[in-house]
Amino acid sequence: MQIRTRRRAVLILAAGCALLATGIQAQEIRDGETLLRAMHDRYQNNWYETLTFTQKSTTHNDDGTDKSEIWHEAMLLPGKLRIDIGSLADGNGMLVANGALTSYQNGKASDAHPFVHMLLVLGFDVFRQSTQATIDQVKGQGFDLTKLREDTWDGEPVYVVGADKGDLKSKQFWVEKKRLLFVRMIAPDRRDAAKTADSRFADYRQLPVGWVAARVEFFVAGKNVFSEEYSEIQTNPKLDPAIFDAKQFNSQHWEK
Repeated sequence: MQIRTRRRAVLILAAGCALLATGIQAQEIRDGETLLRAMHDRYQNNWYETLTFTQKSTTHNDDGTDKSEIWHEAMLLPGKLRIDIGSLADGNGMLVANGALTSYQNGKASDAHPFVHMLLVLGFDVFRQSTQATIDQVKGQGFDLTKLREDTWDGEPVYVVGADKGDLKSKQFWVEKKRLLFVRMIAPDRRDAAKTADSRFADYRQLPVGWVAARVEFFVAGKNVFSEEYSEIQTNPKLDPAIFDAKQFNSQHWEK
C-alpha cells in the first residue's frame, strides 16, 4: 500500500510540475524576442547542423500551366544554403552564405549582394545560433518584435509576431504554439512591394534530430505562384565547407 501511495504522489507531483511549466512558458512568451528565445531553447540540443534534400520545384504560371524542375539543396547552419538547379553540368544555382546571395547561370557567377534569407533564419537558423543573433536579423528586416498575439493556422494555435489581428499586410511571422515551429511569413513581395508575399511551411516531419517542413508554398497577392516538395531528406550528413565557398561553387558539390 505504501508503494502505491508513493507512486501516486510522484505521478501527481509530475503532473503538477508539467502544468506549472506550461503556465510559466505561456507567461514568458510575451513578445517576439521571448518567442524566439523559447524556440531556440526548445531545440538547441536537438537540431541538425547540416541537411540535404532533393526538391521538386514547381512554378505555377498565370495561364494555368505548371513547370517543374529538380533542385538539390544543402544547408550548413547557421546561415549557409546551397541550391543546384537541374543538372550539375549546367552550372545553375544559388548560394546564400556570409549574409550574401550569389546566383550562377551556365557556370558564371553574378555579383554577390547582401541578403538575409528570412525563411532560413526563422525555419532553421533560430535553433542553431544565439537568440540575440536571430533577434538582430529579424529586427534588421523590419519585423516589430514588440507585437505578439495568438491566432489559429490550419486548425492549430499559433503565435503571430509583428501585426495586429486582421492585419495581413505588415511584416509578420507565425509560429505553432505546441511545437514552436515556424509556419508562415507575410511581407512585401521582393519584386513588387505593392504586393504581399505569403510563405508557408507545411507537412512537418520529425527527423532523427529536429523537424523539416517537407512542403513549402509561396503566394503573391493571394495566388499560389511556387511550390516546393522535399524528398531524400538527410540529417547531419558530412559536408565539405568548400561547397559553400562562392569561388568553388562549380568545382565542389555535395552530391555523389
